[in-house]
Amino acid sequence: MGIRPSMRSVGDAYDNAMAESFLANLECELIDRRSRKNKTEARLAIFTWIESWYNPTCRHSGLEYLSPNNFERKLKEQNQIATNYNSLTQVEVLSIR
Repeated sequence: MGIRPSMRSVGDAYDNAMAESFLANLECELIDRRSRKNKTEARLAIFTWIESWYNPTCRHSGLEYLSPNNFERKLKEQNQIATNYNSLTQVEVLSIR
């Protein structure tokens, strides 16, 4: 029985690209900076890093190289513009009748 490829073919360089990128950031930004006394302290530090920096502020290629916060802000602005435009169009149609 052969090894089942995870995405395309065996040994594909892009199989773990996202995980490798995340772990490289984690190691560079958090792990290399100081040691932890125990597992609990390490887990808390990793959780805090992910939730307070990586998820909200780190730029992601899948989000047009914006942070999740900025991407959501941009999306809300675009939706607000679309909503305002649609409201004006409806008012114009009603005033024509």
